[in-house]
Amino acid sequence: MRVFVTGATGFIGSQIVGNLLARGDEVLGLARSDAAAAALAEQGAAVWRGDLAEPEALAAAARESDGVIHTAFDHDFSRYLEAGEQEQRVIEALTGALVGTGKPLVAASGTGVVPPGGDERDAAVNEGFSQVRGVPETLTLAAAERGVRASVVRLPPSVHDRERQGLVSLMIERAREAGFSAYVGDGSNRWPAVHRRDAVRLFLLALDRAKAGARLHAVGEEGVPVRAIAQAIGDGLGLPVRILSEAEAGPHFGFLAMLVGVDASATCAITRETMGWLPSEPGLLDGLRKGRYLPGMSSD
Repeated sequence: MRVFVTGATGFIGSQIVGNLLARGDEVLGLARSDAAAAALAEQGAAVWRGDLAEPEALAAAARESDGVIHTAFDHDFSRYLEAGEQEQRVIEALTGALVGTGKPLVAASGTGVVPPGGDERDAAVNEGFSQVRGVPETLTLAAAERGVRASVVRLPPSVHDRERQGLVSLMIERAREAGFSAYVGDGSNRWPAVHRRDAVRLFLLALDRAKAGARLHAVGEEGVPVRAIAQAIGDGLGLPVRILSEAEAGPHFGFLAMLVGVDASATCAITRETMGWLPSEPGLLDGLRKGRYLPGMSSD
């Protein structure tokens, strides 16, 4: 199988590429720089030069492939709404290239597009900040009615391993800068989490056999209290832990303040049942408490 992978040198995409190659698939990886192209070639993948600003070039690559895994996204939070508009154009190009083929398209989305405690039956919210990932998800799944085996994998705020921990990485950086770890209010709000290797396995399962229109939750832990995350960071770095008011959250956390106090728990029972996906890697707090995710400590 020849698979076109966007985000092919990114945190999740790079491991997807490695796993596809290891099982004998051909990979066509998107590269927007010489360094990315060299990294893909070294892995044994074919290189497709381009970026998200060139949707028609991505469509051409999709047409030359037997399936697509789309993980690339512009995570510049200073232009978050613009990134969502760009993502819409990319999805429209990819789905348009695959209409009527029955080929699989697996696109990354986020658990934040559904209300707290949401499951795979919940359609994405397409207003407010949720629209940034919600509208592209809706466009992806609409392609299931046009002969594309389209599915989405919703990722939680923390996709983690020793290298990176999603939004938790930003909490760690802020704690180091400020000299203390922090959470907002009583900190009982929860974030779902998943280990990177477990998330990658779900993308491959979706490529192989997800039904058209499927929403899948890559949720290894349905809700880790943010207070517990902050405490584990403080303990691991040897820093005090402080409780912040909502007014204090903005100056301390910056753009992260609008997320750190939000309850974003999500379930995954349907994904486990329909895909036979059983997360088996260490949990987020395990990685933090044992020092695996904090520089200078033991490795994962």
